[in-house]
Parts: sequence; structure tokens; C-alpha cells
Amino acid sequence: MCGIIGYVGENQAAPILLEGLSSLEYRGYDSAGIAVFSDNKINIQKAGGRLSVLNQKTDNGKAVTGTVGIGHTRWATHGKPSDTNSHPHLSKSGRFAVVHNGIIENYIPLKNKLIEKGFEFVSETDTEVIAHLFEYYYKTDIVEAAIKVIGHVKGSYALGVLCSDYPDRFIAVRKASPMIVGLGENENYIASDVTAILSHTRKVYYLEDDEVVVLKKDSVKIYNIDKDEVKKQAFTVDWDVSAAEKGGYEHFMMKEMEEEPTAFMNTISPRIKNGRIVLDDISLTEEYIKNINKIFIIACGSAYHVGMVGKYLIEKTCRIPVEAVLASEFRYCDPIVTPNDLCIIISQSGETADTLAALKEAKALGAKTLSIVNVVGSSIANLSDDCIYTWAGPEIAVATTKAYSTQLAVMYLINIYFAEKLGTITPEQYSSLVAELQKVPDMIAGILAQKDKMQYCASKFYNCHSIFFIGRNIDYAVALEGSLKLKEISYIHSEAYAAGELKHGTISLIENGTLVIALATGKMLYDKTLSNVKEVKARGAVVLGVTTADMPDKEDLGDYLIELPDVNEMFLPSLTVVPLQLFSYYVASLKGCDIDKPRNLAKSVTVE
Repeated sequence: MCGIIGYVGENQAAPILLEGLSSLEYRGYDSAGIAVFSDNKINIQKAGGRLSVLNQKTDNGKAVTGTVGIGHTRWATHGKPSDTNSHPHLSKSGRFAVVHNGIIENYIPLKNKLIEKGFEFVSETDTEVIAHLFEYYYKTDIVEAAIKVIGHVKGSYALGVLCSDYPDRFIAVRKASPMIVGLGENENYIASDVTAILSHTRKVYYLEDDEVVVLKKDSVKIYNIDKDEVKKQAFTVDWDVSAAEKGGYEHFMMKEMEEEPTAFMNTISPRIKNGRIVLDDISLTEEYIKNINKIFIIACGSAYHVGMVGKYLIEKTCRIPVEAVLASEFRYCDPIVTPNDLCIIISQSGETADTLAALKEAKALGAKTLSIVNVVGSSIANLSDDCIYTWAGPEIAVATTKAYSTQLAVMYLINIYFAEKLGTITPEQYSSLVAELQKVPDMIAGILAQKDKMQYCASKFYNCHSIFFIGRNIDYAVALEGSLKLKEISYIHSEAYAAGELKHGTISLIENGTLVIALATGKMLYDKTLSNVKEVKARGAVVLGVTTADMPDKEDLGDYLIELPDVNEMFLPSLTVVPLQLFSYYVASLKGCDIDKPRNLAKSVTVE
């Protein structure tokens, strides 16, 4: 949530800051602003609404001169969207300008203390407290002031700070909110996401909690809270710049759906060698796997839906009890976790606030932790005992598609890997599953090639007020994701239900013309779901059925039918979800919605 960029170098800062903020629009925001050293003072320009308003106000940055600056896109947590509540925020004297991602949990007592000291507040934000705290604690050393601020604030934050006493530099601080440092030639950067600086540099440092970085055009120095200098290893980002650009597509979401076959293959290929699954040097030994008492799969949103699929698969294949848990619930339910339990943590960004906190809770309880993450060097990846990267590349659209698909791919790998170690599948089954897994990308590509079918279906139903998804077992888990995609980007009310629960209340919502999307891909439960379809049709529902091409009597499943290739049922979620993603996309497109940046949503949820 929110976006930060900072620049120091020999070029004009404002155009670079605005360009970087444009790359961060996908994270979700309601206002934008920049602060640049100009004419021996800090020049702040900010505006509510889209970044285009700020671009117009500053003539695309040309009206703001200076070679050192910070920028921000805000997603409101404290105070309504407005010019006043936009970042950057100034301290009392104007000496400090601050941009902030995260939440300061103790800002009220800090604010009251500062008011008693004579500080006046002009905004409703928690961030303004930070600006005044810097001025309150500042003597002559900005790093010492930062360390004192860190010692007094509670919560999550990534900060970029300008001080008018230092016109050749700025500082950044990070705790539980993402922040990277970009290293260039006679110029350096900070950013909350690598996409903001990818066109300028690929060499980065990943900051750890409570580290303070001082950036000049020709140097970067990092300090811990004891003011000891910290030496960092630089990482090279290997993403292609074009991966963060639309490449001729109207929306990033469509581009990323088209990338799903390649992303899926990139996830599994390095881990399959000579017909064997090899998992990135993880420390989970065969002995440990055989002694796992229980597995918790912890995640939020779409990643949680991957966890639901994982629960069904691992329990069926490995015969280990699995509980899929929303990270926000895991944090506060006083979970019963033992050292013999494995906690699998799933997060695209590796910075999801509730998921990160749940990971810390799991580790504190003594559990082994294995994370599934896309972003290298992220907080969750670094804190976990083991990490499997999805290698999905940058995902810009808020509504996830290829990240979800690659997380599923990792879940398949884990499931087969564990089952082989546990002896719950035969060597022949193991070989067959590995071979079939490698065919999934081509099957996904085949479904995408027939997207005109989903476009046609969307044209029939884009004016619906409510749409229901039903399915059983793994189909129910995928239905949850299909429903979420639809509501995220089209704003149509949508719910997913386990098909067997319809008669326990939900069927009362079915009336003439109600669209029900029925997933029936599993052979064992097909007849059960078909019975549920007949129940809703008897009450006037129109049914869009999704099943496999070899299913008997499939014509009875719905008024409209989407057929999937026949594949081992373990891998069906990767096929079933694709038409649902396409349906959501085309519905939103026909409604004229902002598909890549849906209202009120953010890509990376780094606050509770």
C-alpha cells in the first residue's frame, strides 16, 4: 500500500520522482506528492486524486527544480483523501519533510506530547507526528535524530526524510514495511518497490528493520540503531524492464494472464531435474517430513485460496492434517502450534502485514516455517526458515493472476515432494504426476487461446447485480478465487459457496435470472454438484458450468458450458481458475471499470 521513491544525483529530481510514482500507481493510492530541495529550501507539491493532477500542477516536474527529492503516493489510513493529508508532511519549522508508508500505532500519545511542547498539527494523519518528532529530537546529526524517532514510535513504517540542513542528501528508515535502495552511477535511489527504479538501476540493497540509510549522489551508508555502519550485499534484479510495462496490452491484468503459462513453467522447471522434484535446498529432511504433526497454511486473500487448495491436496495425497488459516485470524486466535508442526506462509509481496505477523507468531511458538514468496529479499522470505520463490516476475495489476498460478505450482511441487518422502504414492504415481505437471503450462495456454468464449459469456452477464459461485472440495476453493476476482475488479456483488451448503440458507437468494457459476471438475463429486445445479435451475437460475471435456452428461451442467482439458485432478485448479479470471476481466471491461487499479484496493497490504 502506498508508494515511496527518493532520488539524489546530478539530474533533475522531480521528473524522476513522478516517473517512479507512475510505476507505483498499481499499489493503490488516493493522492500524491513530492518534496525537492529547490532554491535552498524544501519545495513541496502535492495533490489529491490521480497522479495526473500532480503532473499537471508541476508541468510533469519541470516547474520544480533540484537534484534531491522524495515522492509518495498515499492510500488513506488516517484522515480522508485531501491535499492537506497528502504526503510529504513538513515539520513545524519546515526543516524536515517526510513521506511514510505504514501506520504509527502510538501516534495519539506522541501527538499529545508534541502539542504540549508547542507543535501545531495541520493534517489528520499519523505521519505528521514523524515530521515533528524529527525536529524535536534533532540537534546536529540527522542519523541520531532518526534513531531517537525509531525508539519512540510503534508500528510499521518506511520513511523517506529530507532535512534542509543537508541539501546534498536524504535519509530513509524501514521497519515492517518494504524499502529498497537503488545504486546508480553518481545517483542513488530509495523505493518501496523495485518497479519504481527498474528503468534506472538493477543493483539494489534490501533494508532490514530499524536500519537507517544516508544517500548522497556518490555514496550510500547504512546504520543500525547503535549507529554502527552496516555492510550490505548488493543484489542484481534480473527482471526484464518490459515485464513491468504493458507491452501493447490495454491492461496489465490481461498481459499477466497471458504470461501465466510462462510463469508457471518458470516456477516448476528449475525444480524438476531428471524427472525428480528438487526444492531449492530447503532444510526439510525426510525424517522431519515423516514426523510432521500438522501443517498450517497461513495467508491472506488470493494466497489464502491457494492455501485452501493446498489443504485439500495435502490431506488427500500425504494424509497429514492441514488447516488453512487467514493470517489475520491466526494472529489473534491463540493458535495451538507445536514444534512438530509446519507453517507454510504464502505472500506474493513477502510484506503482507498480517501474514508477516503470523509468521513471527508461528516462529515464536517453535514451528518450522516455509514461505512461498515472489519478491526476493522480502521480509517474509528473510524471516522464514525456508523459502521457495515463485519466480513470477513483477505483477502490476492489483487483482492477482499469474502470482496465484505460480503459488499453486509451488503447492503442487510440495505436495508431490512430501508424498514421495512419506511413501503415500508409488514410484509410478510419482513419475506420472511429475510428467503431467509439466504439461500444465500448455493446457493453460490452450484455455487462454479460447478467451473469446469468456468474452461472449461476459457480454451476457455484465449487468448482473449478484453472481454466485458453487463447487465442492477443490472446486469450492477455486470458486472462492473466482468470486474474489469478480468483485475486486467489476464491483459486482459475488459470493462463493460450498455447493452442499446451498440448502442451508443461500438458495433463498436464487431468483429468476440469477447467474450461478458451477464448478464441477472432480469426478467423485460431479453427480453431487449436478444435483445442486438442478436445484438452482428449478428456482430460475441461469447456470454457467465449468467442467472437463471427458465428463459424462456434461450438457446437463449448465445453460452455458466451459470445457477444460482432461488432467490429473490435482492440477485442475490451475485450469479452472483461468476462465474465471477471463470472465471477471471482460465483465469489468464492459462495465468500464479501472481494471488494473480497482477502487479502494492496494496491491501490497502492508498495514492491518
